[in-house]
Amino acid sequence: MAWNRRANLSAVVIVGGLMIAIFTIFSTQAFAETTTSATSGLTKPLLAIAAAIAIAGGLIGTGNAQQGIGAAGMGIIAEKPEKFGQVLFFFVIPETLWIIGFVLGIILLLGIL
Repeated sequence: MAWNRRANLSAVVIVGGLMIAIFTIFSTQAFAETTTSATSGLTKPLLAIAAAIAIAGGLIGTGNAQQGIGAAGMGIIAEKPEKFGQVLFFFVIPETLWIIGFVLGIILLLGIL
């Protein structure tokens, strides 16, 4: 089976993510402070991983939503240029996903909840 660029990139991202997770979980000396009640028993490395997942999930969701909307929107604009404002509005709506992911990541890192 021939590997293409996308498969190679996916393998690198998966291996890199696993290495970061392993190093974060087993590096207790770097995070030797005691946890506070705001972290609800989770250690700082696990909160960092949770924040990274929240932010990455928001970014990936935004990209997936905008790829279809952008392609369809370009077709609509090519046929009816007066629909540009409406297409732009629908293209910008998924941006709220990464904003929500970023805010959730900050909330997790700062231990607000």
